[in-house]
Amino acid sequence: MLAAAWCAAVLAASPATARGPECVVPAKPGGGMDLTCKLARKGLSAVSAAAGVDPALQINYLPGGIGAVAWNSMLTQRRAEADTLVVFSGGSLLNLAQGKYGNASAADMRWVAALGADYGMIAVRSDSPYKTLADLLDALKRDAGKISIGAGGTAGSQDWLKVSIIARQAGIHPKKLRFVAFEGGGESITALLAGHVQAVSGDASEAALYAANGGIRVLAVMSDRRLPGVLSGVPTAREQGFEVTWPIVRGFYMGPGVPDAEYRKWVGAFDRMMKEPGFDAQRAEHGLYPFALTGDALTTYVRKTVDDYGRQAKELGLSR
Repeated sequence: MLAAAWCAAVLAASPATARGPECVVPAKPGGGMDLTCKLARKGLSAVSAAAGVDPALQINYLPGGIGAVAWNSMLTQRRAEADTLVVFSGGSLLNLAQGKYGNASAADMRWVAALGADYGMIAVRSDSPYKTLADLLDALKRDAGKISIGAGGTAGSQDWLKVSIIARQAGIHPKKLRFVAFEGGGESITALLAGHVQAVSGDASEAALYAANGGIRVLAVMSDRRLPGVLSGVPTAREQGFEVTWPIVRGFYMGPGVPDAEYRKWVGAFDRMMKEPGFDAQRAEHGLYPFALTGDALTTYVRKTVDDYGRQAKELGLSR
């Protein structure tokens, strides 16, 4: 009798029954995806009661295959988990478009919310002879092989594509560009400051840290309009005659089998969270610029973006 009572108590207190909502980071700890989970956990605490969700997101890490491991897990094993959110970024959508998740499409998942975005940028060292984007492109036209461009990832990565699209519009064949691959934007900028590369393609939030102390000169940001803060004086690529914007969105998706009521509950919770007076400041603290889409609007955006990325990759010779 006592044994039975003890077993019942253990079962009642077991992790399986006490488990709360989970935020899956498809990468190692640290970095933008990790920060996205932490931003959601902080923001949801203000609206959880009204929205009917538990804000105590348990953050778990599932790296591998540049997001493919987490994607396949949700598609094959965790399709209907109603309280499991997985972080995605613009890089995730690019990988999806290039077939790096296998035979997958944007229609495979339920897209919940995008909380913010970073934006692409091109920068040089502050003492560089290239004062404008036009200066850099003119030098690349003369002799692209003399200018090393630091980029996170290899051919086909976001950083590679950002510069390649602009170069192509300027009449420079992307294959003539001399890229140097790094693990991430921080390493690229470190190499720029040390003089190992002459330009970098990266993200605005990282560039702002170095531009603030005068170490680098940002030549263009790839946003619809000029960004606030340190980079407010930097012209967009569009202002300089190049039809390219590159938002690096960060948000969440859920498995395809999640019931509609549960999916809508989370969509509603993020809608409430992003309308809170303090959320804009929280987003900025986590290195993101304003960008908010949820539910159906986000789903439309994701599907169009994946299609656009696929088309751009094919135009640049990156077949799926």
